[in-house]
Amino acid sequence: MLTVVASAAELFGADLRLLGNLERQSDRDRGSDLFVAKRPVTGSAQSDPIDLETIAGRDNLQHALLLRFMTRVGELAVLGHPDYGSRLSELIGELNDDTRRNLAKLYTLEALQAEPRVAKVISVTATQNAADRTRVDVNVKLQAIDSPTPLNFVFGVYTGGAVGP
Repeated sequence: MLTVVASAAELFGADLRLLGNLERQSDRDRGSDLFVAKRPVTGSAQSDPIDLETIAGRDNLQHALLLRFMTRVGELAVLGHPDYGSRLSELIGELNDDTRRNLAKLYTLEALQAEPRVAKVISVTATQNAADRTRVDVNVKLQAIDSPTPLNFVFGVYTGGAVGP
């Protein structure tokens, strides 16, 4: 029996980079432009050519999930994707209390369920940020398809509302 092992780039794909920081991403910094990268000078070129920067492998999966979390469900309906996104934006202006943090967890789980590259959600927690009491920190730990190593990341959702108990 022949076993074929796919690379991370083959499993998770590659895409254009829209977010600058995957480790400290939040819904306040949605990404506004494409990133560029310089290619080294080759041959007789006078200056470094510039290409659009891409992101691949496991980082692309995290990038795609963050974009899904920051996009309101229905926002891309005109492009043919009416169900893409999350309901996390519904928390804007609400109290940062246990009920809303549980909703943040639920909305995150709903968005993760729609991503075909997620094999299993290991855990999702939503806690109040110690430094900014209007921010909910959502910690996601998941098992990606055909990957032995769990993917773990935290992103922030700003309620902007009053702070509850």
